[in-house]
Amino acid sequence: METSERHKEIVEFCLANSDKSVITKYSKYFKEGYDGYGIDSKIFETQKEKWVIAWEDKMTINDYLNFGDTLVSTGKFEEAAFATHFILSKKDEFTKDTFARVGRWLENGIQNWANTDVLCMLVLSEFIFNEIIQPKDFTDWTQSKSKWKRRAVPVTFVETIKKGYKIEPVLSVIEQLMLDEEEDVQKGLGTLLREIWKKQPDLAESFLLKWKDTCGRKIIQYATEKMDKNNKAKFKKDKK
Repeated sequence: METSERHKEIVEFCLANSDKSVITKYSKYFKEGYDGYGIDSKIFETQKEKWVIAWEDKMTINDYLNFGDTLVSTGKFEEAAFATHFILSKKDEFTKDTFARVGRWLENGIQNWANTDVLCMLVLSEFIFNEIIQPKDFTDWTQSKSKWKRRAVPVTFVETIKKGYKIEPVLSVIEQLMLDEEEDVQKGLGTLLREIWKKQPDLAESFLLKWKDTCGRKIIQYATEKMDKNNKAKFKKDKK
């Protein structure tokens, strides 16, 4: 079966399982708009597993990378989600080149926080866990024109820190993003700093104090969300 035929099969499945109530439900979570077929999550998961199993010996990692290029380029929510799960099925074959290829999906089609975050949690974190890359390899991403690629930096680190990855190398990378004006990036940074605070509060608070007067307020809002009132007060912007 050619890639074009597989893509046709996916589109036909998505159209056949489109649910207007799901579209209505999801639309309120995406300020840029929800571009999706509206497929129930259980139906999606079941079919995803069927394809992963059926194509296991028919698709190489390179096939899935090329297929992923096609899927994310449509801008459709579910097609990008399928691309993420398909490439995840080949995680034992990940290389630095895979990291670069997957990273381009965030510039060439993925266009919402949900697809971005799932890619970070399931796929991009694997590159760090398996020591294929180091946090510093995300540095170039901080300069991307795509806010989703920039957001992917802190969101990937959230997942790695939850599982005990060292914090200091992460902080040196996210410093490049602390003046980012995009709220979606700021929210990712704040979530990461909140996670760091849970692990090493002194380190997180010292970092936040350094940036509190210049960084976006969403960073502070999300980072201090679990702090008590008195602790939060320390991170109010100084009045000039």
